[in-house]
Amino acid sequence: MKQETILLVLSMAFVTCLLVSNVVAGKIIGVGLLGTISAGIVCYPLTFLFTDTISELFGKRKATSIVWAGFGCNILLVILILLAGYLPPAVFWEGQEAFMGTLGFVWRIVLASMVAYIVSQNLDVLGFHYIKEKTGGKYLWLRNNISTMFSQSIDTVLFIGIAFIGVMPITVVINMMILQYIVKLIIAACDTPFVYLLVLSLKNRISDATN
Repeated sequence: MKQETILLVLSMAFVTCLLVSNVVAGKIIGVGLLGTISAGIVCYPLTFLFTDTISELFGKRKATSIVWAGFGCNILLVILILLAGYLPPAVFWEGQEAFMGTLGFVWRIVLASMVAYIVSQNLDVLGFHYIKEKTGGKYLWLRNNISTMFSQSIDTVLFIGIAFIGVMPITVVINMMILQYIVKLIIAACDTPFVYLLVLSLKNRISDATN
């Protein structure tokens, strides 16, 4: 498999997880007595798995380019959904309110998502490569976990802070931050074997393609 094909597939997976996380973010999941979290938590942490894999296989420059490409795709998604929402509905169609209620964007949440995404993803790439340089390329599990856990903490504080401070009581906002970050930590720890699996299997394919 050619390097370009592998990079394309990883990039597509990254952008898909990113866009789906924004589309489903409006659904709030109840976690019993612990509180509530956004449904976006299901797939957004996977974006860090793919950026770490791209970073490991293709380097910081490629990973950073993919992060900015995802940002552009995110903006395009917002524009197209808003355009579809504000086009005049057919006179017989009764789903306009439901459509806007499901896919219409609250601009404060959109802003929070954009800021949190671009800051945290770039920090993830920078942190990943900083640790890689300091450890001489060893300990993939270490740089994967530390870079992801650090960047996810920034992502959580920025997104929930911008989106909900002043809208919800501060105690609720803090509880949301804590719960969401705990879930992200669990996902980050669980994705380490998959990072190894992707890196090892794809690195062999890249080596075979270049020989």
